[in-house]
Amino acid sequence: MIPKMEQTMRWYGPNDPVSLSDIRQAGATGIVTALHHVANGDVWTREEIQTRKKMIESAGLTWSVVESVPVHEAIKTRTGRFEEYIQNYQQTIRNLAAEGIMTICYNFMPILDWTRTDLERELPNGARALFYEKKAVQAFDLFILQRKEAFEEYSQAEIQEVETYYHQLDPDKKQLIIDNILKGLPGSEIGYTLDEFRDMLRTYVGIDREKLEEHLRLFLEAVVPVAESCGVCLTIHPDDPPFSLYGLPRVMSTAEDVRRILRDNPSQSNGLCFCTGSFGVRADNDLPAMVREFGQHINFIHLRSTKRDQAGNFYEDNHLEGDVPMVEVISAILDVQRDRQKSIPMRPDHGHQMLDDLGKKTNPGYSAIGRLKGLAEIRGVEAALHHVKKND
Repeated sequence: MIPKMEQTMRWYGPNDPVSLSDIRQAGATGIVTALHHVANGDVWTREEIQTRKKMIESAGLTWSVVESVPVHEAIKTRTGRFEEYIQNYQQTIRNLAAEGIMTICYNFMPILDWTRTDLERELPNGARALFYEKKAVQAFDLFILQRKEAFEEYSQAEIQEVETYYHQLDPDKKQLIIDNILKGLPGSEIGYTLDEFRDMLRTYVGIDREKLEEHLRLFLEAVVPVAESCGVCLTIHPDDPPFSLYGLPRVMSTAEDVRRILRDNPSQSNGLCFCTGSFGVRADNDLPAMVREFGQHINFIHLRSTKRDQAGNFYEDNHLEGDVPMVEVISAILDVQRDRQKSIPMRPDHGHQMLDDLGKKTNPGYSAIGRLKGLAEIRGVEAALHHVKKND
């Protein structure tokens, strides 16, 4: 018997334009959410967890996954009150477990969470998608942020090309790039002003990739035993995008990065959120092979597809198109579930803004109809694969 993936959707709480009723009508049974109103680094109390859980259950749904319990920047840099913040994280794990919420997603991206430069890129069919433009990021780095090191990291040809691009932007476009990069997208821990971001960059002086890898190892060394004692599965989300930005190191972008954290902290409670969109931006990530290799530690799944080009740009494509071999990935996931006899929570991610949602205020990437479309497509693929595998 092959268990089915647990079908979930992300919900941003009571102020989310997409209601719990909408999500239930879409066919999901589980909710992925977080206590976004709790300050980063504070303990999530059992009372706050209970309040959110009751809200979800009263709508006929289950709180399946926490996404995310943020990792405070002081933990990533191991400065200031980082030991206190680790203790708070440990207590939050205990409190969530006491309320029966056993899967916790987090990331270890420095300062900025997921980054896009255009939140409403119009597609040929009129729908809108999230878009990452490399030149826009470089222009922000060189001529808005004016990071001195950037002029040494880019070639002269790149600098000249980006300078031409930057001077052709009108003031509104420049401001839009700043806002999209700094103000934080859904799920981001915090937004920044330009000066605040410059100050935050200074906290990473002397922290290279090797040092950040070590800080992640030490964080996991502190929290994994707590998760293990509570029966909780921690799942790390890959970097988005999966490469360095603004001179900041990234430590969860490739298969080798996954091997490293599993090797350093070999516990079943030390798991992976397998995000096909994030890993799929890199051509050197073989997604079906990664599912097969790391399947025993995949405890949460984001299914979405990105389409990259030769210039280093990418956008969120339809769930069954783009660069992600989605059918092969889902087939590999079902094999993992058969071997583990476990249903892994899955959510469709970053749907297009389309149809009636084009005229509504929605969280970028998290409108209702685009994700419903993605969920329907994924469910169709899964149903077909179940039929094929059952008859093999």
